[in-house]
Formats: sequence, structure tokens, C-alpha cells
Amino acid sequence: MPTSNISYAAEFAKLIRIALPLVVAQLAQTTISFVDTLMVGQLGKEALAGIAIGSSFFFLLYVVFSGVVLGVSPMVSQAFGANDAQTVGRATRQGLWLSLILFIPGFMLFWFSHPILLWLGQLPETARDSSAYLRAISWGFLPGLATMALRGLLEGHGNSKPIMIIAIFGVGLNIVLNQIFMFGGLGIPAMGLVGTGYASSLVYLSMFLILSTYIRFRYPQYQIFSNLFELDSSMLWKLIKVGLPIGMTLGFECSMFSAAAFAMGLLGKDQLAAHQIALQTASVSFMVPLGLAIAASVRVGQAIGRKNPRDAETAGHVGMLVCMGVMVVSAILFLMFPLWIIGLYTDIANPENSKVIEFATSFLAIAALFQIFDGLQVSGACSLRGLKDTTASMLLTLPSYWLVGSVVGYFLCFRMGWGGEGLWLGMTLGLATAAILLSARFQWKVRRIAKKMNSAPSFSERP
Repeated sequence: MPTSNISYAAEFAKLIRIALPLVVAQLAQTTISFVDTLMVGQLGKEALAGIAIGSSFFFLLYVVFSGVVLGVSPMVSQAFGANDAQTVGRATRQGLWLSLILFIPGFMLFWFSHPILLWLGQLPETARDSSAYLRAISWGFLPGLATMALRGLLEGHGNSKPIMIIAIFGVGLNIVLNQIFMFGGLGIPAMGLVGTGYASSLVYLSMFLILSTYIRFRYPQYQIFSNLFELDSSMLWKLIKVGLPIGMTLGFECSMFSAAAFAMGLLGKDQLAAHQIALQTASVSFMVPLGLAIAASVRVGQAIGRKNPRDAETAGHVGMLVCMGVMVVSAILFLMFPLWIIGLYTDIANPENSKVIEFATSFLAIAALFQIFDGLQVSGACSLRGLKDTTASMLLTLPSYWLVGSVVGYFLCFRMGWGGEGLWLGMTLGLATAAILLSARFQWKVRRIAKKMNSAPSFSERP
């Protein structure tokens, strides 16, 4: 088995080279939702509540389904580390097939979301606005999933700059299309909140077309599109086995946040709007450790492909330390500048917004604490993803996010009477539990892999 003398400092440099474009790409991607919230805020509290519920519903399904497609990335990174070009091409092609398969149930859920939202107890006007938004954005679901599959190819290679460039383009295009579809222009009537959904759909489609064109010319050796219609059931099943637990893991986390949003809707529009402000801000901040964690996943996967678990262990440790450090800085900013942050979303000088400001300030203070745990849990989960140890992540996060996060949050909110603050404290405890369990699992798993490789006979020793 290869040995490694790589230091933490050297690994940090390699991690940052891959991570910086991914961090920018993640920030750009979440900026699309951030810009949507800012622009919809101009339409009033009702529209802001509509997008709070609608976007929570959309991104819950998007994260879960794209999480299944994320199985492409560890498959490619390990195959790339092992110089297995055939597996790289097969995994990417079947990732596109998987995107199409997953699109069908997702599209149906978006299209018939209105009765679901009413069943979840949302106000009739909020359910109406949210479901109209979801129907509009549903057209972008397939290209969004397919983009994640193609992105897995680039991530597995450590080629992250194109991802960054395309994501930045998407932000600019989203602003332009929002202006046109929301407020009217170029012969298109003003559509308000629904226009935001159509704009986002066009952005997802444009990003897919650009990325597919780049990959076709940059990586012709993999024949991604020339053999696209060859369904490979063996590879498809491998992707599902790796990706389904990823999707469920992300779903457990995202559903905890979505459940909190629905619960906030029961507490009134002021708390719901404040929750959207705090959660959107935390989501923007989270993109930095997420980009770092994805890069760590690539480094871990490539090291395992080279049969070098010592490098994988170092990559995972560096990823966790850097992610936590970044989130400490984020937490300090949340505590020091809450009014400035809230002022990005709403007019803090308007007396009508006083309750929203009060709740948002409180939520941001609690979010400052959970930022640190969020950084550790995402780096732990992504490091395990690089090992393709995804089922363990799923089994560890279910009790963390639901038995701890949601149950405790519900108890504090409704039984103890703490309102929205109780929900946020519950989510914080859920993230803390997941962070501890995932990081411990990575440490145990990577050392077990190393032990197995050390005990295996070398090539010359085999009969």
C-alpha cells in the first residue's frame, strides 16, 4: 500500500485549489435563491411568505433528488484516482439517466403541491401563491438534476473552475430574467411571484446547456453524449446504492429545516418572514463550508482510488478543521451585525416591520451557534461520501435531525411556549449531534480501510 508524507499544510493548499472555485460556485448558486427573496420582498409580506414556503418545498425535493445524482462524484473521483476512464464515462452517462428517472415524481409533486400545502396547515393564500410558484419552477427541475450529474464529472476530476464560471453566469441571468418576468418587460406581462419561478427554470436550463457543451468538447474520450442512450443497469444500480443514501441524508437535514418553516407558518407571518431572513442568511454562509467539504470529498475519493487511506484521512481532517474555522467567523458576523443583515431583506425603519426585526435578530443569534456545528457535520458527511460510505451517514443523520432536531424543536416551540426560538434551538441540537457522529464515523472508517489494506498481501505475495 502506498505511504504518504503529506503534511496538513500541503493538503490545505491542494484542498483550497479545488475548493475556491467550488465555494464561489456554491455562493453563486445560493445567491439565485437569495436574489429571488430580495426581489420578491418588494412585492410585500404575502409574497415573501409565499416564496418562503414554496422555496422550502422546492429545495427539499431538489436537494433530496440531486443528492441521489451526487453519487456520480465519488464514483468518478475514485475511478479517476485509479485511472479507470471507462468507469468515469459510464458513471456520468447513467447519472443523466438517473436525473430523468427522478424528474418524473418530482415534477408531479410540484404540479399538485396545493393540496399538500393545505394539508400541512398553511394559510390558503400562502398555499395558493406557493403552489403557483412551484408549478412555474418545476420546468427547471430536470435540467437542474442533469447539471448536478455533469458537475459530478468535473468535481471528480478536481476541475472546478468551469463550475464556478457557469454558476456566476447563472446569477447574472437570474437577475435579468427576474426583472423581466416579475415586473414585466420585453413584451412579457408582470407575473409577480410566479415570474420568479419561470426565471429560475430558464436559468437551470441555460446552465445545463452550457455545461454539457463544455464537457462534450473538453472530455471527448468519455463519449458522454455519443453513447447517451445506452442504459447500463449495472452502473445505474451502483449509482443508486451510493447516491440514494446521500439523497436521504440530505433529505433528513433539509426536511428538518422545511418542517421548521412549515411550523413557523403556524406561528404567523411575522415569525415566518423572520425565519426566512435568518435561514436564507445561514444558507448563504453555509455555501462556503459546503464548497470546502465537496473539495475534501474529492481529495478523499482520489486518495482511496490510489489505495492511499493515509492521504484520505489527512484530507478529511483538513476539510473538517477549515470548515469549522470558516463558520466561527460567520458566527461572529451574525452576532455583531444582525440589523445590517436584516436590512438587506426588509426596511428596518418601517414600524410595520418591528416584529419581523425582533424575531429575526433572535433567530440570527441562535444561528450563530449552529453555524459551527453545521460546518463540522457537512465536512464529516462529505468526507464519508469520498469513501462511498454513504449508508452510515444516512443511518446516523436520521436520529440526529428528527429524533433530536425536530422533536426537541417541536417540544420547545409548542409545549414550552418558546415559539420560533425553540425551533431554532432544536435544529442546533440536531446539527450538533450529526456533527459528532459523522466525524467520529469518518475517523473509524478510514482507519479500518487502512488496516485492511495493510493486512492484504502485496501483488508479489499472492499465489
